[in-house]
Amino acid sequence: MSKLFGSRASKEAIEPQEKDHGQLALSEEDSQVGQLRQASEAKRQIGVVSAVFLIVNRVIGTGIFATPGTILRQSGSVGLSLFIWVAGMLIALAGTAVYMEFGTAIPKNGGEKNYLEYIYRRPKFLATGLYTGYVLLLGWAAGNSVVFGTYILEAAEVEVNRFNQRGVGVACITAAFLIHATSVKWGIRLQNLLGAIKVVIILIIVVAGWAALAGHLKLPEDKKPNNFENAFEGTTGSAYGVVMALYNVIWSYIGYSNANYALSETKNPVRTLKIAAPLAIGVISILYMFVNIAYFAAVPKEDILEARQLVAAAFFENVFGGTAKRALNVFVALSAFGNVLSVIFSQGRLVQELGREGILPFSRIFASNRPFNAPTVGLAEHWAISLIIMLAPPPGDAYDFIMNLISYPLAIINMFISGGLIYLYLNRKAWNWNPPISATLPVVVFFFLSNIYLVVAPFVPPSEGQNVYQELPYYLHCVVGIAIIVAGGLYWLVWAVILPKIFKYELVQETIVDDIDGWEKTIFIRKPLHHSE
Repeated sequence: MSKLFGSRASKEAIEPQEKDHGQLALSEEDSQVGQLRQASEAKRQIGVVSAVFLIVNRVIGTGIFATPGTILRQSGSVGLSLFIWVAGMLIALAGTAVYMEFGTAIPKNGGEKNYLEYIYRRPKFLATGLYTGYVLLLGWAAGNSVVFGTYILEAAEVEVNRFNQRGVGVACITAAFLIHATSVKWGIRLQNLLGAIKVVIILIIVVAGWAALAGHLKLPEDKKPNNFENAFEGTTGSAYGVVMALYNVIWSYIGYSNANYALSETKNPVRTLKIAAPLAIGVISILYMFVNIAYFAAVPKEDILEARQLVAAAFFENVFGGTAKRALNVFVALSAFGNVLSVIFSQGRLVQELGREGILPFSRIFASNRPFNAPTVGLAEHWAISLIIMLAPPPGDAYDFIMNLISYPLAIINMFISGGLIYLYLNRKAWNWNPPISATLPVVVFFFLSNIYLVVAPFVPPSEGQNVYQELPYYLHCVVGIAIIVAGGLYWLVWAVILPKIFKYELVQETIVDDIDGWEKTIFIRKPLHHSE
């Protein structure tokens, strides 16, 4: 009998819904290091250092440089703003633990898709369909491409408008696409280099913040900030304001699960994930808190509110002066580019995984690694949808809308993943759930409740003046986010229900080894009903 997650390829159809829980669950043997859906060890190119930088590049993008102004505006005070950063940090750490547990239990490419499919098996393949809409229709790389354009133009002292900002953003994401489509090795090396640069920039801000706390600023005495006096003055109690501020923090932490998307390409994946994920997120969390303290030490509250996405630029000017500000803005833009590289790297592989499994139309094209041993078509799909999302919103709302549109469906996904893990804990024996890492029940419950709040609270109408958008309805990102997941449900209805009934076949899963690419793949097969037993 074929196991759900075995170490050898098998041509026996896998129909997990028809077996009992004990046979479905992972045994200790199934969770061992190296039990991957991949035929060739030579294809594993990601070690601990690269995995750390995959996470660092994905997490440290533009959030820490661009969101503090919005967070301060929504929270109303410096004190509450810092508390919201702490809350977001705790949610990110809990999420890291949850994804480490799933990643070490199911060490293959695909991330959340694998975990949702493992837990939610009825209706048959519905989780797959819903997740397909989530992967295909969200342009994760769009937001940081926009901010790349903003900081490059700011460094060049060119007035930013919707055309030049997005034009530079288009060039940014196109370059990232071409790099990863033509050379996986050099794409990873460039990611690592830019990851190191962005850590250096963060450290510069932290050290400069200490100098600012000591009073070393290029500002007149009467204009130096005193943000830590009466730190809670102006605090808002608005549920909408707090949750939108929290979304900005979580946006700044998105990526703690980034290494999970490429575990089939990772050397010794269980050990690598155990080391890389907590190391990366732990260091980032500490640095983020120091960076926020640095901003408040160097930039008056009113200037932070006015700067919007250019808080880091205002900080550089107050601490280093105009010339250094321009140079450092270039490095912030490079940080954004590193993030775009990391995002498109991971999302392209998610799209490829959908192709490998036969979920998408023209699956053989999406699944292929030809001609450069890279998921070119998957990368191209994410490039195209990111361009659409980047160019669609009105100029003043573009970054905030993209950020919230990405964050809201992710909160829904995380709610179901953490809820499913709670179910596995409560039925551990029936499912034989014993992965190498356990997030622990209290941590998972905290992550679950946090995501329920993030899903529900944005529908509470904002107080006057607190709408995060200038022109758009406050709830628009929620509606569009839900519509994207519903679109996945409609795709499931056509792909897994209507077409099989019309053409009289059954969708089943089969595990094979691709003769060309050398990858072990779980694919969907159309099995004629008259051949079934």
